[in-house]
Order: sequence, then C-alpha cells, then structure tokens
Amino acid sequence: MIEKILLADSGIGNSEEMLKALMDIPMIQRAAVTVLHVVTPQSTSDMMTTKWEEGGKTLATAIQNLQLDPGRVTAMLREGDPKDIVCRVAEEIDADLIIMGSRGLKRLQSILENSVSQYVFQLASRPMLLVKDDIYVRKINRVMVAIDKSGSAQEGVKLAMALLQGIPGGQLILAHANPDMKLKPGEIAANPDEDPVLMPVTAEAKRRGISYKCVAPQGKPGARLCQVADEMNVDLLILGSPERRPSIAKGLPDLDRLLGQSLSDYVRVYANCPVLLVRTVD
Repeated sequence: MIEKILLADSGIGNSEEMLKALMDIPMIQRAAVTVLHVVTPQSTSDMMTTKWEEGGKTLATAIQNLQLDPGRVTAMLREGDPKDIVCRVAEEIDADLIIMGSRGLKRLQSILENSVSQYVFQLASRPMLLVKDDIYVRKINRVMVAIDKSGSAQEGVKLAMALLQGIPGGQLILAHANPDMKLKPGEIAANPDEDPVLMPVTAEAKRRGISYKCVAPQGKPGARLCQVADEMNVDLLILGSPERRPSIAKGLPDLDRLLGQSLSDYVRVYANCPVLLVRTVD
C-alpha cells in the first residue's frame, strides 16, 4: 500500500503532473503527501536569503497547483545537497513512494552532470517513480509490469493490481522479462497465458476482475520493454530493481546501475512513459 508519498519538487519538470495523475486513483487518494523543495547552500547570506524566498514561493505554487486535501499535505523546505536531503527525508517520513523528475541522462553523463535522480535511484531503499522532463504524463489506464521470478517483480505486480483495482477500464500488461528475452523451451510458452511465470499472476487478475494482456518479447530486454511500452501506449511502467549489494555495502554505489548497465537503468533513460522502480532485497 502507498500511504506516504514524498514529492521532490524542483519547480520544473513533470513531477507535479505525475502526482495529479496518481491522485485520480482511489488507492492513492488516501495517501499523505510531503512536498519537498531543497535550497542549495550559497556563498553569501544575501544569496541564501534570496534562495529561501524563491524556495518558499516554489512550494506555495506547488501546493496551490496540486489542490490536495490540506489535511493530507505537508510542505517542507530544507537546505543542503538535494541528493542527500531527498534520501534523508524519505527515511524520516518513512515514505512508501518517492516521486522525482528526471532529465533522462545516460550512463556517465548523469554522473558527470551530478544527476539528483540518478543518485537517489542509486541509494534510496524505497520505491521510486521517475518522470522524465520530455514526456507527456497521461491519465493512468494501462499499467505494464516487467515480470520474472524475482521478489521485486512480484511486488511490482501487487502494486499494479492495487492501482488498477480502482481504475474503470484499466488494463494490466504483463511482460515476461527473462534475462535474454529469448523463447526457451519450458520457460515461455507459445501461448503467454500458459507461461508458468505468468499463470499465477493472470489467475489473480481474473479473480480481481482486472483486464490483462500477456506479452513475451524477444531481443535485448531493455530495448524490447521500451518498445512494447510504446506500441501498447503504456501510461505507467513498473519494473523491479532489486537491491543486490550485501548489507555492509548498502551505502556504496552499485556500479552496474551507476554506469547504466542494469535493465532498470536502461528503462529509466529510454522509456517514453513514467517508470516506477520497485526496490526489494532479493
């Protein structure tokens, strides 16, 4: 369940529009929302004062635009490095979901340009919804989940079904994402409805009365998932992003993701729809 949402609002991008789209979903309407704006340190006190004033105006405008229930929204203005503050506040409020805008920078570019979303994606332990600046945020009707046997993928399916439960005419799109995206005997059936990985999910979708469609794309995983999302006009793509580091190293970067080699990082950059990354320990 999503009961606490952290919206990291920089005053630009599509993060506010994404929250508005989510707020049309009954499950999300009950959530408490913290709207965070971070003021970066300045070299002089006058510049700092100006930044605080600008930050206060950004928050006030965001709260007004979002038109949320005053009893369920908190405005928060903090000073510091946005990368660190977002992670810290997410822990403080025990957020179930972080929403952030993203420029969709690729691989080393995101490191060299000090990408806030890439850093938070790298170190946050909570589900994260990334919304690129150059996409159009639509009303959520079609939710696609990349599914395999991992715990994070299974959590993604649960979340997708919970969201769709309150959307009339909504559709769940299940994409079997095995490592090679190749048809292998006994792993992906000729009929996706007979896929042993998908069968328990489709059975649950039927039980809940959720319309669904199964796809078993072939090719490079990231590219094919993004292509299918385009072809099927997906409004939200949910993808598992398991924590692969041992507990002693969780404060250190995961180099695969940092360098853009992971499936989740590829989709984060190239998908033309919002991407919700579900984080679990696998």
